[in-house]
Amino acid sequence: MGKVTWKPGTMVYPAPAVLVTCGSSPADWNMLTVAWTGTICTNPAMLYISVRPERHSYPLIIDNMEFTINLTTEAMARATDWAGVRSGADYDKWKETGLTPVAGEMVKSPTIEESPLSIECRVKTVLHLGSHAMIMADVLCVRADDRYINPATGAFSMADAGLMAYAHGGYYALGRLLGTFGFSVRKKP
Repeated sequence: MGKVTWKPGTMVYPAPAVLVTCGSSPADWNMLTVAWTGTICTNPAMLYISVRPERHSYPLIIDNMEFTINLTTEAMARATDWAGVRSGADYDKWKETGLTPVAGEMVKSPTIEESPLSIECRVKTVLHLGSHAMIMADVLCVRADDRYINPATGAFSMADAGLMAYAHGGYYALGRLLGTFGFSVRKKP
């Protein structure tokens, strides 16, 4: 089996398909789909999103210096795609997707009721890198749907939440658990 060389621009996949919510009041609350997102640091808790500056949501994020990342599920696939291909300048994405905005706890941007996990963030740094701006942020609050909290461990169950990912233009349901951190070196009982 050989390897094929791909052109520059091929990205690391799969990536999370999240809905980023922004805006300072119900009158301007908006959402956009983002696949380029991830953890930067655990202490302090920080993450990033990469957004094209021409997107309708970009000035809402920059003007307010906050946003919320909402994980998406298989049940949210259509809404996630729709929010990524239509502009909030032309549509009321809440009405069109049927998703429910809920006021944030520590930020003015909303969370999404249907999301199993929402992460409220305050912008720390913006790096303009070419086609996208990398927006780095401090995590202020994490809100989880209690249906997905394991009562024995207190941990969020990603498997039960039905999360999805994005790869090369497609949305995929996340599969079965293959192991937990450190399973490869654990002593067998």
